[in-house]
This record gives sequence, structure tokens and C-alpha cells, in this order.
Amino acid sequence: MRASNCASILLVDQHDAASDALAQLLRELGHVPVRLDAHAATSHSASAELALIIVDAGAKPAGAAAASAHATGVIDLLQRLRAAPGLTGIALIVIAPEGDPSFPFAQAYAAGAIDVLPSPVLAAALKAKLAFLIGAHHTATRQRRSDTDLRDARARLEITLAAAELATWTWDVAANRVTADAAMARLFNISPEVAAGGPVQNYLDALHPDDLAHATARTEAALASGEPYDLEYRVRASDGLYHHVIARGEVVADASGAGQHLRGVVLDITRQKQAEAQLGASEERYRTLFDSIDTGACIIDVLFEGDTAVDYRFIEINPAFVKHTGLTDAVGKTVRELVPGHDRHWFTTYGQVATTGVPVRFVDEARAMHRWFDVYATRVGGPASRQVALLFTDISERVAADAELRRLAADLSEADRRKTEFLATLAHELRNPLAPIRSGLQVLRLNAGNAKAAARVQDIMDRQLDHMVALVDDLLDVARITRGQIALKPEWTSVQQVVAGAVETSRPLIDASGHELRVEVPERPLALYADPNRVRQILNNLLNNAARYTPHGGRITLSARQEGDDVLLAVSDNGIGIAQDQLCAVFDIFTQVGRTAHHAGGLGIGLSLVRSLAEQHGGQAGAASAGLGNGSVFSVRLPLAPPGAPAATPAPGKAGRAASADVALRVMVVDDNVDAAATLAELLALIGHVVDVANDGPTALHMAARRHPQVMFLDIGMPGMDGYQLAQALRQDARHAGVLLVALTGWGSADDRERTRAAGFDVHLTKPVELGALADLLARHAQLAGLDAAVAS
Repeated sequence: MRASNCASILLVDQHDAASDALAQLLRELGHVPVRLDAHAATSHSASAELALIIVDAGAKPAGAAAASAHATGVIDLLQRLRAAPGLTGIALIVIAPEGDPSFPFAQAYAAGAIDVLPSPVLAAALKAKLAFLIGAHHTATRQRRSDTDLRDARARLEITLAAAELATWTWDVAANRVTADAAMARLFNISPEVAAGGPVQNYLDALHPDDLAHATARTEAALASGEPYDLEYRVRASDGLYHHVIARGEVVADASGAGQHLRGVVLDITRQKQAEAQLGASEERYRTLFDSIDTGACIIDVLFEGDTAVDYRFIEINPAFVKHTGLTDAVGKTVRELVPGHDRHWFTTYGQVATTGVPVRFVDEARAMHRWFDVYATRVGGPASRQVALLFTDISERVAADAELRRLAADLSEADRRKTEFLATLAHELRNPLAPIRSGLQVLRLNAGNAKAAARVQDIMDRQLDHMVALVDDLLDVARITRGQIALKPEWTSVQQVVAGAVETSRPLIDASGHELRVEVPERPLALYADPNRVRQILNNLLNNAARYTPHGGRITLSARQEGDDVLLAVSDNGIGIAQDQLCAVFDIFTQVGRTAHHAGGLGIGLSLVRSLAEQHGGQAGAASAGLGNGSVFSVRLPLAPPGAPAATPAPGKAGRAASADVALRVMVVDDNVDAAATLAELLALIGHVVDVANDGPTALHMAARRHPQVMFLDIGMPGMDGYQLAQALRQDARHAGVLLVALTGWGSADDRERTRAAGFDVHLTKPVELGALADLLARHAQLAGLDAAVAS
């Protein structure tokens, strides 16, 4: 015998390995799969035991066209199954193809599916779904049978009443003689002789002991008052079982008026009681299921004005209803009372379900409730009913997560587009200075004896190299800001001082573009406690940006004024301007708003640096423009130093060309880049030092033991023995105790500097380094070490 929760399940499948596995899983869960292909399933005559239909959509075909055609075929199959006469009303589940996010879930629901499960199906998930749906099927089946039994019992009762097939009796109280008919004799299990006039005790002996006192009291009360009586009790019948009966009687005086008679009828209601008990048990099981599921459930009465659904009233709700809706004390109230702004389309949908009887599954938003719901709605009762049962889940978090995923995908796509554009721009910007540098080298080769040409070309190459260094510095700053590694070095300075420094740096670009620059700063010094280099960098970026995007011969104004406790620094121009819808993006990294072939320049990170550096100083950056062709204004607001701040010290001027060394030091350059090592050695030799070159770590160790250098410039990223290992080896050798170790590398973060210090380096320099800075470093070392001109010999 099958378990009570077992059911027959129509499995419409492809008869492949995956379908075999699904059928086996159903058997393991205790169910009986009836496997048919699509054609046989649509003509199948369902038995009364069939509880569920599962459609296995099979594997996703290769290729978009094939996948689309396959999905269309599945939807068509669902529609034919739902229209098949023998399958109407049976719940239907679809197993979607594995790895097919484009499968039309919404169309599947619209075609009649109660649920769509992704493949492969988890056994636990399938078991839970089947338990709920098959339990509901069994409950509905039992309730239909109970209703049928109850109707049959009532019909028999009505036939019995119509034919007067009742047990009748008369009791002569004074003589204690009860005269009863044959039906009464069978019901109370007495002989025909006793029924012809036996004492009442024969009938009382047949009553259930628990009902005897109550029945006797009601009878005595009727005799005392003369009023009719109506009571229910149990009596042991001729079949040996207790039957439920209803007894009705009245007191009648005899013809002489001297005595009393009690006469009445007894109706056997045992079958009705049994049907009511079965119905009560079914109702209890339904109520247990209704109250225990986590899905929100309710019965609503749709309210109409004419043919238009205008509201609905909550008739019954389960405990999960409150969790999914947030509505409390809803029974008896309409949704308009609870949610006044509820969308009308909900009334329309439920009205159609109530009038047509066609169930629907859909996902929609209840804007007034600020929630999204996944809903299954079906009519309760016949065509005249306007009640609808709802099963629903609050999916607001899932919808929000989906929206966030879509937003993130769009952001990633936009970031990828901007990254691609940035890389193209970076290549362009690096080639710009490389082209004149390469051309300059050719000029130097062709005009080796022309000093004027060489000087002019050297100036060009210096400027282009400075431009490349600035590009690389900007990239490094962006990387540090992104990782939170920029550390400000604040000091007491003034607005006037940083403005003067920024103008000096940006003046060549502004003059080369033929622009007129006006500087408007107050005469009274405005004190700042800030990193002056970073504030100058902010202003340089704004000035350079204005110079690039202003046509030749334009006007640029740099102004500074105090506003409360802040200073407002602004750079305005009469350049190409910015469209209003693009203003919000000008400070985004890798963005060049208004960038065209005629106004290209930079990597699109300058303004992003401006905003980040301003915010690190506790300030903010902004942009304004009257539109394309009407110029722009970029502003930065920074907090001023409090009153009584120390006076700013003058900033040091820019170092000039490197002078010849007063003391010739023994220097060694170690770099696996042969050209880099050779050119640096030649420069150091030109300013008076004695230089040796090594291109790997072991050679450098061997040479240092012979040459005893006083200063060593070490590259870090060398193959084999890198710069860290070489420095550690030198520090472990007492012969090199006084050597100055200088790390010369392209890595310049705080972590990189800490690592070189731990390896034994004295100084960390990032490439490229100006010759003047190197000359100053060597001079300071000679001075601190007390060396004189004779040492190098």
C-alpha cells in the first residue's frame, strides 16, 4: 500500500539521462511518475489520482536561434496541456533548461505554470514543493469526498423525512407503558413484544451512560412544564454500536384529562455526524497547512461597481500574511482602508480572476506599499463566487538585488568603456612627448656640431620629458588615492604663496597657447595649514585644464577670496564650456567632458585628482558653465588656518642646472638596464665623479670589494639577485660600512620606501631623477662624511 502522501505525477519529459534521473528522484520521494512524451501527454485522460504535472524542458540547445525555438516549443506545450480536457485544474511545474538565463519564465507562468524551477533541481527544494502541492491536492480531494458524503447523508435524511420513515413512540406516563414502532425497536435494540407496551426503563437502558442524566432531566422538565422538548443523545442500536439521534416530543393529556402522555419521534443522525466529523478533520488539516506555510495566504472578496472591480475585502488571512504585507488587523477591512493609494491594476487583475475563474501567476509592484510581490491567484467557489484565494511572497529584496546587479553591470560596462578610452588616451598622450624626443635625437645626430640647434633641441626634450613625468605622477597619484595611500604633509603657508607657485609652473603652457592670465588675490595674506605641493597641484591642474580647453588667445582668471572661514579659489575661462547634462561627470576619473580632436589633452584624471585632494584637505570642488561655447568656472573651497597661525616661510626656488662637484666621489651604478646605467654613469662623470657600472648583483659585489665605492645607486627590479638582496649583502660586509646606498627605482609608494629602508638603503629615489637633485645628494654626503678633493684619487 502506498504512503498517504504518495501521488501519481504526470512527467512530460525527453526520455534522456536527465529525465531518467528526475523520474528516479520522484520515486525515491515516494511518488509514482507517469512518463509520457509531449504528444501523448496532451491526449492523456487523467485519472482521479493524478495530483501534479511536471514538464521537463530538457537541455538548452546550442545557439541562440535553437534555444529560442526550443523555449517557444515549451510554452506551446504548456498551453496545450492546460487546454487538454483531462488535465484542467491540475497544478503544473516546469523544469527550466540548465544554464539558460534567457528562458521565458514570465511566459511560462502566463501559460499556466504554477512554478518554474531551475535545473538541476535540488532534491530538498523539489521535495518541499511536492509536499505542499500534493498535500493541497489530497486535502482538496478529501474535502470534495466529505462534501459528497455530507450531501448524500442529507439527501437520505430528506428522503426519510419525506417518507415519514421515523421511529415513533408514545409513553403513557401513569401506566409506564411505551408503545413504539419497528424502527424504534431496531434503534433501541428491543424485542417487538417490549415495543408493544414495555416500560420506559427498557429504552433508558439503551442510552449512553454519559447522556442518560441529561436526557432524563430534559424529559422530566417537559413533563413538569408541559412544554415540548428537543434533545440529542446516543443510543446503542441493534448493530451493537452507539448511534447519534435527535428526539423531539410533546406532552399530551389523555381524553379524561386525568393522565399524561408523552409522544414523539426519534431521528438517527449518525451518518450526518460522521460526515461532520470528517469535514471537521479536513478543515483542521487545511487550517494547519494554511497557518504553517511561510508563504502569505488570504481569501479576498472582490468588490464591484457594475462590472468594474473597485476594491476587495480580506475574509481570511494566515500568520505569514502580516510578515509579507506589513498589514495588521486586516480581516473584515478593505485594502483601500488599509492602503488608500493602492494601484487600480490590482483590482482589475483580481476582478478578472473572480469573473472568469482562470487562475493567474504574476509579479508586480504595489507602489503604495513600497513592495514587490510574486502572486498566485485563483477563484474560490463556482461561477457566482467573487472570492479569490491568494498565495504570495514579498520579493522586494530580490527585486532590489536584481536592480542593484543590473546597476553594477551597467557601472562595470561603463567603467570598462572608460578604461578602454583611457588606455587609448594614455597611448596617445605618451606618444605626444615621445615623438619630439625621438625627432630631437635625430636632429642631434644630424647636427652634431651645431651648438645652437643642440641647445634648442635639449630645451624641447626637457619640456617633453617633464610632460611625461607629470603624466606618470598623475597616474601614481590616482593609484595612491584609490588605495588611500596619499599622505598629506601639511605646513604653515599662505594662499598668495601657493597661487604664485602654481602660476609659475603653469605659465609656460598658458603663454604658449597665447592666453591672457589674470590673477586676483587679496593683498592681506590668507594663512593656510595645508600641503602646499598638493594645493599647487590642484591649481596647476585647473590652470592647465583651462589652457587646453580654451581656444588660442583666450582669457583665464585665477582668483582667491575669503568666504567666512574658507578661501574660495576659482579658475574661469572663456573656452569651449560644458553642456549642462555633463557637469555632474566632470570630476569622474578618466572622464574628458567636451573632449574633441581639437581640444584633446591629458588623461582625464586631473579633475578627479582635484576633487580628491580638495576633500583630503577638508574642502570641496565644484564646476559651473553656461553651456557649450560659454566658458567654464572650476572652484575649490579650502578651510583657512585659524587666527594667530604662524607666518608662512618662503618656498624654495626651483633648482638650476647641476654644478660641477667640489669633491669627486667614487660612485657605482648598478642596473640591469644597460642604457640606463650607462647614461647615468656618464652624467655623474660629467659633473666630476669617478663612476663604475655593473649590470647585475654578483658583479656589483665583486667590483665593490675591489673599488670600495663611497656611493652606490642600486636598481631594485634586477633578475637573479635583486636590489634588496644586494643591499642586504653589502650591509653584512664590514668593508662597506660607510657606503651610501641609494635605491633608484620606479616604485615610490610608502610601502616601497619602508621595504628599501628595511633592506639597508639610506635614500629612496624614484625614476626619473633630475641631475641637480643627484648632484645635491652627493654634495651633502661628501660634506657630512667630511670628505675632500683628495679622496677620489
